[in-house]
Amino acid sequence: MFVMICNLKKYFFNIKLYVDRKLLFLISILLIYSIFIIWSASNENIYIIKWKIFQISVGFFSMIIFAKIPPKIYELFAPYLYILCILLLLIVNFFGHVSKGAQRWLEIGYIHFQPSEIAKISIPLMIARFIYRNNKFSSFSFINVFFLLIIVIFPIILIILQPDLGTAILILFSSFFILFLSGINWRLFFLLFILFVFFSFIYYFFFMHEYQKMRIIMLLYPEIDPFGSGYHIIQSKIAIGSGGFWGKGWLNGTQSKLKFLPECHTDFIFSVLSEEFGFIGVLFLLFLYILIIWRGLYISINAKNIFNKIVSSSLIIVFFTYIFVNIGMVSGILPIVGVPLPLISYGGSSLITLMIGFGIIMSINFYENNSK
Repeated sequence: MFVMICNLKKYFFNIKLYVDRKLLFLISILLIYSIFIIWSASNENIYIIKWKIFQISVGFFSMIIFAKIPPKIYELFAPYLYILCILLLLIVNFFGHVSKGAQRWLEIGYIHFQPSEIAKISIPLMIARFIYRNNKFSSFSFINVFFLLIIVIFPIILIILQPDLGTAILILFSSFFILFLSGINWRLFFLLFILFVFFSFIYYFFFMHEYQKMRIIMLLYPEIDPFGSGYHIIQSKIAIGSGGFWGKGWLNGTQSKLKFLPECHTDFIFSVLSEEFGFIGVLFLLFLYILIIWRGLYISINAKNIFNKIVSSSLIIVFFTYIFVNIGMVSGILPIVGVPLPLISYGGSSLITLMIGFGIIMSINFYENNSK
């Protein structure tokens, strides 16, 4: 391990870029697209745009750095990253910054970040390491599955306590996808699904906050409280529908400009995009997303060992789940859970975490294709 740590300097100080050019190009187009959308969604707030560009710069730098690190280093240090994630989640639950009723952020000087974002990388790495070290996963015993559940559930409980139900749901569903794609015995997977449904009912009736229950009710019947809990989703649907085929034009959206939509430059940015760029703009966004997901899955399929396959596919699954949940919630087919639109929404923690994930995928691609 010491030798590996000493050798890391040759990766960091090597000027050669280990990035995947196709993935880099697609991500760059998407981030440029995001700047135009945020400029409008923020009512041309130059401060927000400056911070968005700064976040993109840090994200690109992080991606390049993590792309240089060999996958075997990730496999080796996965437990340490997981433990760090748990410690940060414990710290934020006791000493975190409270905003809008949630205690999700740690403040270090001018830097604010959400430790829950680290879980989106540390949990897939830890699951992949566990499966890699026990490479006959399809014949796993209940004890092995129990350990995997502990790996997933413990940080999820800490995230729910913040409370951050949206991130917890994302991580939980992503983890189930990872287990399914990793070849778990279907009987065990079905048992896990039954347990999930059972504990979901327990959580709903005994632990869920009233405002969270109201979000589920508003999903089904937003019209029963059109000026209260159902107001935001109704306005979001109006924004999406009013864009039509071509949209109202950049900077010409009325729902965001007249303050009908909440969190225009974060959670509801898809509604702004739909109103101003219309069906064509949404198709362009989804086309970029599909190409990024396709490229990530291509890298995963061509990986040579189970650890690299699981890590690359799981990070793409996390990316896809983000997209699905955000678009679903602002369109009224999923409850509103406060999930940003990947790479588009304003928010440094989410963007940097995603870029680190892409860096890990690029690392797998490079070292797989250049291994002797």
